[in-house]
Amino acid sequence: MPAIRTDHLTKRYGRLYALDSLDLSVEPAEVFGFLGPNGAGKSTTIRLLLGLAQATSGSAHIFGVPATDVRSAHRRLAYVPADVALWPHLTGAEILELLARTGPGTDRGYQDELVARFDLDLRKPAGTYSTGNRQKVALVAAFATRAPLLILDEPTSGLDPLMERVFRTAVLEARERGQTVFLSSHQLAEVEAVCDRVAILRAGRLAEIAAVADLRRLHRTEIEVGFTGPAPELHAVGGVEDIESTGPGRLRLSLTGPPAPVLRALAAAEVTTLAVREPSLEEIFLAYYGQASR
Repeated sequence: MPAIRTDHLTKRYGRLYALDSLDLSVEPAEVFGFLGPNGAGKSTTIRLLLGLAQATSGSAHIFGVPATDVRSAHRRLAYVPADVALWPHLTGAEILELLARTGPGTDRGYQDELVARFDLDLRKPAGTYSTGNRQKVALVAAFATRAPLLILDEPTSGLDPLMERVFRTAVLEARERGQTVFLSSHQLAEVEAVCDRVAILRAGRLAEIAAVADLRRLHRTEIEVGFTGPAPELHAVGGVEDIESTGPGRLRLSLTGPPAPVLRALAAAEVTTLAVREPSLEEIFLAYYGQASR
């Protein structure tokens, strides 16, 4: 049974489609990245998954439970919003205790370990916390919970780079424990580092969904070749584009699709150097929007 399933999930405000017929299936123990710029529909999707908004049409389920059944669905999930608000007069320790008592259960030992890793002072009232420390409280509460699904919306927006590394470790440990992580983020390097699959949302519609490695293979790879003797004949090789001479005995080219045909062609030449650069997730992401604007 999928941890998250949406079928033709649609949310319309007047004539504006904030989300247009979204079909998603997120598996248990999967770290799933959800990407898109502001206005793409990410926050709308999360609100529908949490039962905080009513869909215009379609449906969303959390481990088979309709998201509209908020009481039942929320027993199976923990949520970290992009902008964490806490009770200002309660200390960090009191807030964690309150969340532990009202949630689906908490691993107290692991919670203490996370507090130390995130370098969080629980003695202070939340009203004195910085944005980053408020984020840490929410993250510790979520990662320490026994909820099978963690929904994280821009969870590292207030964290410094060192704490981002702690966050990535906690995500991978959640997956090892069998929890599902649904990660909505603008931090593409973060998504690339921890996610099994990635969905890219564009203007309320699903533009692509694939494993990170598979997503890269759908896009151009840049290859630089150094050679002696005659230049390798590559113009007729499938997937090869934009062949360019960058100097004596050097070529640069773009490759779409599997590399085997071009490697066979290069094997017939006297190649001295070969450098292959795969596109980053950020480049792939920006390519979708560049294509859309064109």
